Amino acid sequence: MIHFQNVVVEYPRSGRALNDISFQVMKNEFCFLTGHSGAGKTTVLRLIHMADRPTDGEVRVSGYSADTIRAREVAVLRRKIGFVFQDFRLLPDRTAAENIAFALQVTGAPKSLIRVKVSRLLAQVGLAAKSEAVPTELSGGEQQRVAIARALANDPVLLLADEPTGNLDDRATRGIYDLFREIHAAGTAVLLATHDSALIRSHPHARVMELDHGQLVYDSEA
Repeated sequence: MIHFQNVVVEYPRSGRALNDISFQVMKNEFCFLTGHSGAGKTTVLRLIHMADRPTDGEVRVSGYSADTIRAREVAVLRRKIGFVFQDFRLLPDRTAAENIAFALQVTGAPKSLIRVKVSRLLAQVGLAAKSEAVPTELSGGEQQRVAIARALANDPVLLLADEPTGNLDDRATRGIYDLFREIHAAGTAVLLATHDSALIRSHPHARVMELDHGQLVYDSEA
């Protein structure tokens, strides 16, 4: 599903962000991507999402190559990939249900389907009773659950998460992580970037890849 081969990323001002890294992530895999701040985790996720392109090397995701993918194909690929951010990125003037519905509206989904899917997703993340709440009326953990539901709206085969529990307390972190495990158990591949070592230790059977200054220094599957 994800294939990195000798990938290098250099930025004009900040220099080299990734240095000759290679790995593969298979369908239905659960993988932690860890490392200190600035190690290159977000850069890897942006490459997978085709928001950035490698300076050198090969990136392939779900059959698409970063070297040859066209703009319209990027949109198609991104419908297969859910993305969850640390800062939630919810629309502040829309309810929980409307935030989730928006991800379906931009794809042209019919209203009847949107209503059914939004209801199902809110129930899946445990927020059926909060459908009409706006983000300011939700806790941090609840806002992240809405963001996860939104990321699942188009039935992705891959879910990317960039420090999704970084702004949450321990209790909310456990709840969000349990939700990721349920999503994975249902058949979605998960790549979760985090520097939370306690979170990683709580799932000893997951694959762990560690970055350090742009280099892949550890892979539990290697």
